[in-house]
Amino acid sequence: MLSVNRTLRRSAYDEPRDVLIYVTTSNNFETHFIAMLSEFLQDGFFAAIAAVGFAAISNPPKRAYLYCALIAAIGHSSRFLMMHQSVFGLHIVIASTIAALLVGTLAVLLSPVAKTPAETCLFPSLLPMIPGIYAYKTFGGLVMCIYQGGEGRFSHYFYLFASNGLTCLFILLGMVIGATIPIFLFKNISFQATR
Repeated sequence: MLSVNRTLRRSAYDEPRDVLIYVTTSNNFETHFIAMLSEFLQDGFFAAIAAVGFAAISNPPKRAYLYCALIAAIGHSSRFLMMHQSVFGLHIVIASTIAALLVGTLAVLLSPVAKTPAETCLFPSLLPMIPGIYAYKTFGGLVMCIYQGGEGRFSHYFYLFASNGLTCLFILLGMVIGATIPIFLFKNISFQATR
């Protein structure tokens, strides 16, 4: 990234004599990398906290909390990286499906270590990826459709309702498919903890 700095040389009478322009380069890669790493770690940290909170609702064994947090952090952070424009730039539906596949695989592979069924770690780890903002905007668009009188404004809010609703639906569908594939692929491992 180039930045232009201007320096005015002043005379004794405070009149500008000439303008010096010099170009400096800043190391944009380092600052961008540090900012993205910080966002990546924050994303994983808050997903882990949410997964522990969701896991507490279903009262799993205490040893499962760490695995739920770890799987959620890896899954949510991987979705963040896949969606980030400078890495892959994938759409949220595709990124959520791949991240759910990763979460399902990790839950199945770590279930014998945690000595719990795979679903004990899988469901709380997936819940932080639920697209709450799209569901909220869907119902917000629906309410605004009902209260609008003009056709133009109704069409706009119906577009918001349909767009957000379909995005929410396909994210959920992708997460369900992505999370259940590893359970069926690794059937021997996934049912090992329940035997």
